Amino acid sequence: MPIHLTTLNRRRFLQAAGASILLYGSQVPASEADAVETDLVYLLNDTHIGEKHPGNSAVPTHLRQVVTELVNRPMKPACVVINGDLALKDGQPGDYRHFGKLIAPLQKAGVETHLTLGNHDHRDVFYEILKEQRPEKPPVKSRHIAVVETQHANFFLLDSLQKTMVTQGTIGTQQLEWLASALDQMQAKPAIIVAHHNPRLGGDPLHFPGGLIDSQELWNVIGQRKWVKAYIHGHIHDRTYAEHQGIHILNTPATSYVADPKKSTTGWTTAKLTPNGGTLTTYTTDVQHPWNGETKTLTWRSA
Repeated sequence: MPIHLTTLNRRRFLQAAGASILLYGSQVPASEADAVETDLVYLLNDTHIGEKHPGNSAVPTHLRQVVTELVNRPMKPACVVINGDLALKDGQPGDYRHFGKLIAPLQKAGVETHLTLGNHDHRDVFYEILKEQRPEKPPVKSRHIAVVETQHANFFLLDSLQKTMVTQGTIGTQQLEWLASALDQMQAKPAIIVAHHNPRLGGDPLHFPGGLIDSQELWNVIGQRKWVKAYIHGHIHDRTYAEHQGIHILNTPATSYVADPKKSTTGWTTAKLTPNGGTLTTYTTDVQHPWNGETKTLTWRSA
């Protein structure tokens, strides 16, 4: 059975200037408002769930750990974003079935959950298995994108999947045009861009060549729009902070695994937002790791 990852009555379309924007989480019913921390967002990425992962192996256990925490929280966050590479390798149907089972408790608990795609995902298979993720009127054909509204910021979820098993990502001309129009329609709050791939420019300390091919084209859109404050990505299975043109570049830890446990670790991130910035907190699957509980306070660039 398909799982519903978002509350359907919270979806709506904003249409202006010929662009469609699929919005999520725009209204919290009064009966639920007291149970939601409207300024808190959970950020996960690189879950890499495989069909044949034993239930007690590390990768699904890591995802189950954060899902359990979320379900047991006395107050729900505004939303959870799982930022790409949901599947283990090449997006097999069984991978998404297993992934769906692991995050199903979030749906049952009423936790708003939003997904993006990475280079280990397969868009058609993703839609085939997680049917409720396919929008009736996609803002951009063949791209899984949306805008998530929260109290202090709008999150623009982009699809950087160029082709399954191709390391480099791309936003593409059509999606960039949509993003520019969407940003121009929603200037009242800070904008945070979310995509799986890293930008290959600016202050990225790794300059990982497997990132966005069209990094400069993306920055041509977001750099001049001063209400864009941050860009969040995964893909590298590490944690770094950087800036380019005053925009924070936030590389959040992978949930699944890392290449070198001596240099990095697995976990997830929370973002506690204010009108002028926010605080990122890293939580690690190994509670003894020195990153666990570390915070990074950000101040948004001036408008």
